[in-house]
Amino acid sequence: MEWQQNKYDLEERTAVFAERVRDFCLKLPRNSANAEYVSQLIRAGSSPGANYIEANESIGDKDFKMKIKTCRREAKESAYWLRLVITDHSSEMENERIGLRQEAKEFILIFSAILKKRGE
Repeated sequence: MEWQQNKYDLEERTAVFAERVRDFCLKLPRNSANAEYVSQLIRAGSSPGANYIEANESIGDKDFKMKIKTCRREAKESAYWLRLVITDHSSEMENERIGLRQEAKEFILIFSAILKKRGE
């Protein structure tokens, strides 16, 4: 599994997370609640990766820290929207939700550790 090989490559890992969120959302039931939740989840789920790329191209330490804080905030938001979306209650969808929420929570810890290491 490619993700396992690139587990410590955070740019790749956040991109894979965004792809998994997208694919999960495409399988969710269509209803009025999910219409809002899904759009929020897709935005939040793809944001940590995009902001991490920007952090790596930052113009200074202050800019880097702000981008990492955004990564952490969007990971928290992803976990929140993953909690709220309505699945079909199949074990496959529930397991995917659990896995995605766990990955979002790991991102929160990783981005917090990066900030701590940078003196934030």
